[in-house]
Amino acid sequence: MKILEKGPAKASSVNHRPTVKGKYFFVGRRKLYTRGVTYGTFRPGEEQTFFPAPDVVEKDFATMAELGINAVRTYTTPPRWLLDAAARHGLYLLLGLAWEQHVAFLENQDQVKSIQRRVRDDVRHCAGHPAILAYAIGNEIPAPMVRWQGRRKIERFLESLYRVVKREDPAALVTYINYPTTEYLQLPFLDFVCFNVYLENQDSFSNYLARLHNLAGDRPLCLAEIGLDSRRNGEMEQADSLDWQVRRAFADGCAGAFVFAWTDEWYRGGYDIEDWDFGLTRRDRSPKPALSRVCQAFREIPFPPDTRWPFISVVVCSYNGARTIRDTFEALQELDYPNYDVIVVNDGSRDATASIARDYPFRLIETENRGLSNARNTGMAAARGDIVAYIDDDAYPDPHWLTNLAATFLRGDYGGVGGPNIAPPGDGLIADCIANAPGGPVHVLLTDRIAEHIPGCNMAFRRSALLEIGGFDPIYRAAGDDVDLCWRLQERGYTIGFNPAAVDWHHRRNSVRAYWKQQVGYGRAEALLERKWPERYNSAGHLSWSGRLYGKGLTRALTIGRSRIYQGSGGNALFQSIYQPAAGIPSSLPLMPEWYLLVLALGALSVLGVFWTPLLLALPFLAISIGAVLGQAIISGARASFTSEPLSGGTRLGMRVLTALLHLLQPMARLNGRIRHGLTLWRRRGPCGWALPLPRSRTVWSEDWQEPQQWLQVFRASLKGTGAVAVPGGDYENWDLEVRGGLLSSIRLRMTVEEHGAGRQLLRFRCWPRLSFRVLGLLLVLAGLAGLAAWDLAWIAAGVLGLLAALLVYRFILEGSTAMAVALRSLPNSADGGS
Repeated sequence: MKILEKGPAKASSVNHRPTVKGKYFFVGRRKLYTRGVTYGTFRPGEEQTFFPAPDVVEKDFATMAELGINAVRTYTTPPRWLLDAAARHGLYLLLGLAWEQHVAFLENQDQVKSIQRRVRDDVRHCAGHPAILAYAIGNEIPAPMVRWQGRRKIERFLESLYRVVKREDPAALVTYINYPTTEYLQLPFLDFVCFNVYLENQDSFSNYLARLHNLAGDRPLCLAEIGLDSRRNGEMEQADSLDWQVRRAFADGCAGAFVFAWTDEWYRGGYDIEDWDFGLTRRDRSPKPALSRVCQAFREIPFPPDTRWPFISVVVCSYNGARTIRDTFEALQELDYPNYDVIVVNDGSRDATASIARDYPFRLIETENRGLSNARNTGMAAARGDIVAYIDDDAYPDPHWLTNLAATFLRGDYGGVGGPNIAPPGDGLIADCIANAPGGPVHVLLTDRIAEHIPGCNMAFRRSALLEIGGFDPIYRAAGDDVDLCWRLQERGYTIGFNPAAVDWHHRRNSVRAYWKQQVGYGRAEALLERKWPERYNSAGHLSWSGRLYGKGLTRALTIGRSRIYQGSGGNALFQSIYQPAAGIPSSLPLMPEWYLLVLALGALSVLGVFWTPLLLALPFLAISIGAVLGQAIISGARASFTSEPLSGGTRLGMRVLTALLHLLQPMARLNGRIRHGLTLWRRRGPCGWALPLPRSRTVWSEDWQEPQQWLQVFRASLKGTGAVAVPGGDYENWDLEVRGGLLSSIRLRMTVEEHGAGRQLLRFRCWPRLSFRVLGLLLVLAGLAGLAAWDLAWIAAGVLGLLAALLVYRFILEGSTAMAVALRSLPNSADGGS
């Protein structure tokens, strides 16, 4: 049975309110796209409400329902009879709660209380009615008013209104109608995100929706107003514009859109507005061309029925996934996609996975247990589709998952496409906490549409691209294969796309022990990745993504400095965005698993203070280092958002405490996996060798001319072939390559080329060791402390500190000698023997 709404059906009365599940609205198990129009405001009638007479409303609603419109947005709270009329005609209402948001309403506390009281009374008047889609607690608070009163004060006030609504109507959805000029408002408590967007260029419109999706995160994005004035642009231009706006909104993943407006009749500020004509109908309710075009577009959302969809092979790889895989299979059967097959690769499971798979009309391939990458390659080899989509056995897709993935492939020349994965509700309190913990499957975006990495639980690739790079690397048996594949595709020149509407639901671990085991496994995968891609990791073994990470559970750095808002001169910019300062080195270090090694080292120094009391000065630094990780964990736990409902105050507090503890445990687990599999601070990469780390020069004569950059590429390839790590210099560096020996030491190389005519060249190379001032400073501190301890006759402390200093010197020389040896060995043979 399909679980989605396929275009407008015959109008029927509404009995159940919509709920939010991930990026969409649902009524029960049926996905609901809100195909809406705005209604009002109108000149007050006899009842002093901003709506027409009941007979006019009845006729308007009947016409809307007949044309396939299923939602209406009002700007003021309607009388009860209008709610009943909407319910009779199968219309859901987005109710605006009106208050004086155009003035400095926070200046007077009595006014604040008056607004809250009126919102409470309005909601109490409508509470429980089945026709209510949601309440809008505000609409476009003017940017100058936000600037005057303060962003955070506005955010807190809106949250107070949200709480008022929830107290009066707990089952209601609540939103705020924002617009680009106050895009920076951070309102994570809202049930879904609404924006009024007026952009008349298709590319600008689509690009801005991609941005809004990333601001909305896992919540639905709804356009509360789109439109065009037919008085200034003409009725045919209005029809053309609204046609592509509606189609683009839903094709780009919006859960709903409201066209402004149903009619040209519009009353505002005590006057009839007669110089704008935004309506789909004229003031006498005669239809404009836009009405039929909009309703036709509504009937064909999210994509036109004549779209030629590519054939997609969906691959599900499983090892002992019987606990959750039936959910995966059930959802795959209900996909709204005309052209796909499903391949199940049973990777040597010892549970009931195979027998469950036989209950479904899918192709089952059984192999011995060879690991995840091998299983994915088996599915790729068996695939018949031009596109191969992968989903995990503990995930299940949204009905339009494949449609949105395929639409992205059709719009651009992508080698791969991914989408978000959302933790489903109902998995239990611990799973809900783990969904807010770090280390989950997140996507990394370079732009709002281009990804650097897409997680393996929700990814699709052109089969030709997979075959070109040889598929997945079998060394990754459980994790890391998706990262490696994305990097290899990008290395070949492919681009990876991202579609925020291509959603799947991904179960999180449901016990702390299972979460620990998973994170240790991820640490092992990081070690494998570092061996294959050492240049992507720094000398400390930390990977820095080029893009920005998205998803729940990211540990929040203790950043120094506040966010800034681009407001334009006088606060009049049309698009005002918030900019958060990037985390610098001091705030980034506590996010790394190796920070725990620093805590351990400071703890050891403090213990050594028993033998020499000056070392007790390490205690404040120990407290700061522990406080940094505790502070990050507490802030991250406090800002977690849970889907388990209802939650008592005590339960919610307990979940926040557990979430904070998981933010502390995850780096320990990652560090465990990294160290056990060789990704350590003291690791060495490349062949062993010995050459004193002293400055050296070499010359090479060549009869075969090449560009200088080609010579560098040859040299770098030679170094890489030995297993050494060679990193190219940046645009502001006076060196060309750096050969890493380890954490403490490296060799830098500079090259120049003399041209001697007839294609002959003399290459000059200069190599020298790089001495880090941090390392030198640490060495001086250790040596100085050892000397002072010996002066005080604290021989145990002196011996330990002296030994540490000696080990530091030995390690520096060892790493520098190894790097120098491999650099000299990789240089071409010189004509004169070098110097």
